[in-house]
Amino acid sequence: MKNLVLSVVSKIVDGFLAGMMISLGGAVYLACYDPSTPYSRFIGAFLFPLALLCICWRGYALYTGKIGLVLEKHTKEDVSLLLLCLLGNAIGTVAFGYLIGWVLPSLKETAFTLCSAKLEQGYLFGLLRAFLCGILVYLSIDVFKNNHTIAGILFCIPAFILSGYEHSIADMFYFAASGIASGEAFLYLMLIVAGNSLGALLIPSLKLLRPREKKEAAEESPEEVSEEK
Repeated sequence: MKNLVLSVVSKIVDGFLAGMMISLGGAVYLACYDPSTPYSRFIGAFLFPLALLCICWRGYALYTGKIGLVLEKHTKEDVSLLLLCLLGNAIGTVAFGYLIGWVLPSLKETAFTLCSAKLEQGYLFGLLRAFLCGILVYLSIDVFKNNHTIAGILFCIPAFILSGYEHSIADMFYFAASGIASGEAFLYLMLIVAGNSLGALLIPSLKLLRPREKKEAAEESPEEVSEEK
């Protein structure tokens, strides 16, 4: 029982730390964001990936980075890890969102403007933008994991920010920093979580439809390899 409690706490803490990193990245984006200066958001977009780099390097648990990997391993433990990860992310972003909104009132105003626009765009557009974001986040993590390079993070993350796509964990921070707490905001965030999840699962799902390549590679004989050489 003690080991189970420690395991649960550890997973939530890893999620909290990831939420904290996303909050710090989100604060940088808010500080750079200035509607009167068109190119200001480019600076914030290219600094934000530092948050995900810290998460990957330190091994913290970010829901949007892990959901796309669930098809590789989908035991009860993996599913519970995702839920605890999401809980930790939410606690971290809300805590640091309110903190940053309190100590930096100018960022709170920017976050309020940003979040008000998000709510006005409508649920369908929010879901679709979250879906597209999930694809890019999955690619950034997949490239980092399998190709051992940060190129995916450095390009995919600014790409989804500049495209106006929705990232659920970052949105949790923005809403907390803005001070907007309502049923509409909660429903919107849950919708963004769903959209991110569907987007992140798209490519892994399609991979299941093309096992032929792996099978052919496994069945290739040594003689055929030597002939090719």
